[in-house]
Amino acid sequence: MHEPAEAHPLIIASDPSAATRPSYWGWGALLALVAVGLKAGLLAADAFPFNADESVVALMARHILQGARPAFFYGQSYMGSLDAFLVAAAFKILGEGVLPIRIVQALLYAGTVTTTVALAGEAVGTRRAAILAGLLAAVPAVNVTLYTTVSLGGYGEALLIGNALFLVTLRIARRPTRILPVVVWGLLAGLGFWAFGLVAVYALPALVFVTASLVRGLERRALFGRAAILVASASVGAIPWLLQAVGDGPAELLRELGGSAIAGVSGGSLAAVLGSHVSNLLVFGSTALFGLRPPWEVRWLALPLLPLVFGFWLLVLARVPASVRRRDGGLTARRLLAGMVATLLLGFVFSPFGADPSGRYFLPLSIPLAVFAADLLESIRPRLPGAWAAALVSVVVGYNLWGTVETARSNPPGLTTQFDRVTWIDHRYDAALMDFLEANGAERGYTNYWVAYPLAFLSEEQLIFVPRLPYHTDFRYTSRDDRYAPYDEAVAGSPSVAYITTSHPGLDARLRTAFAGLGVAYREQRIGDYQVFYALSSPIRPEALDLAEAP
Repeated sequence: MHEPAEAHPLIIASDPSAATRPSYWGWGALLALVAVGLKAGLLAADAFPFNADESVVALMARHILQGARPAFFYGQSYMGSLDAFLVAAAFKILGEGVLPIRIVQALLYAGTVTTTVALAGEAVGTRRAAILAGLLAAVPAVNVTLYTTVSLGGYGEALLIGNALFLVTLRIARRPTRILPVVVWGLLAGLGFWAFGLVAVYALPALVFVTASLVRGLERRALFGRAAILVASASVGAIPWLLQAVGDGPAELLRELGGSAIAGVSGGSLAAVLGSHVSNLLVFGSTALFGLRPPWEVRWLALPLLPLVFGFWLLVLARVPASVRRRDGGLTARRLLAGMVATLLLGFVFSPFGADPSGRYFLPLSIPLAVFAADLLESIRPRLPGAWAAALVSVVVGYNLWGTVETARSNPPGLTTQFDRVTWIDHRYDAALMDFLEANGAERGYTNYWVAYPLAFLSEEQLIFVPRLPYHTDFRYTSRDDRYAPYDEAVAGSPSVAYITTSHPGLDARLRTAFAGLGVAYREQRIGDYQVFYALSSPIRPEALDLAEAP
């Protein structure tokens, strides 16, 4: 590999022939099997509770098989329904259930691991580095394992589409005269834009490199043609988004993409908001990203190895500036990855999404971390015995595995997407709850978001409870919890209703007081974390109880 004499500042046009470039796909597939095996073991151990967001995806998939064609995740318009369509395909093949949802996520992440190996090969240039990066991706931190096994509607797709965008970008950088990579790039960018706006952290830096490559490699007339092809293919990929924008107008869709759902959560002045976002980044985000803690709580994992692993990742970060200055055949790939990191960090700090400390928005960073870690290990190999690199990777992989097993054994909550303790529900009682409700004719009613949709899916929509109850201990409630209007109609037309709460003694007490004040007779039953109020003498609705108001 060599540096061209007249390369664009952003592009180092490494163009070895297919015969001289090593193939990384076989190793990628092998390491993808390692990732699938890890997920299979955790799924066999029932380490992942079935959450409400995942239930909404499952319900959408069921409705798709029944003829529905939702463009977006129920109840919002910033995450498309691609994941639900993939799950619907899995349901068609395997039957409905929780496991097919997790199989879809495992396959998506297998693709991410495979493409990470290819990216690392492009960025570092050796098969050894590609394998090391793939191994770090295959046995990742708890944060990555969680959000690539449980579906929240689009994270698995975002990671895979993002990696694919980068690989196609590198093809365009090598051969800017070819049309097919430009078409594929546009289709992926448009599809990713609809599937999940998080893909923008890949697409924006990639677009800079694509533009630079085309400007460098084409005449002006051909350049305008490529721009038209790029826009047209991106529009085809984003057809569901565009159709929704035509019907409802783009303003609300763009607001949702910008984080309107959580805007104002941080509160205070601009300085205070930015300070809060930076704190979430440095304190909560980084520790979840490196696997030092599970994303749902502040608890250090695998303490004996933690200092060594933390030090390793600090060395990786310290090495990045030198890596993106080193002018060799992998520079374009490394700068692409660094550009994605910068885009994500800036977007997190300066957008409303910075109010979310859960760690899920840092998922894309795990890929460049793995690649830059492999680059670091490759750079020190000439100065240290080869066993040192293997030992360091073994420690990090072992640490990730230790932390994952440690969290899986603490069940409940298991590996959960809920970072508010009040939403940690012991789902081992779900079957008992459903049996009780059916036996007592309590098939319609009201509950909170974390109960309503798992109950609907698992009961094959025989038990319909609308999420109209607050679950926060301060009684905060948002109407965004109520995701699916047909359920409201079903419950509103029911002559009898029940109420289900979870781990909320204050709400239980307020319900008892409200029922007594209205002269409503009722019965209660405790089932695990569930408190059921049933056999109400009249169908009292939540709006008559003022439950969301502070006392």
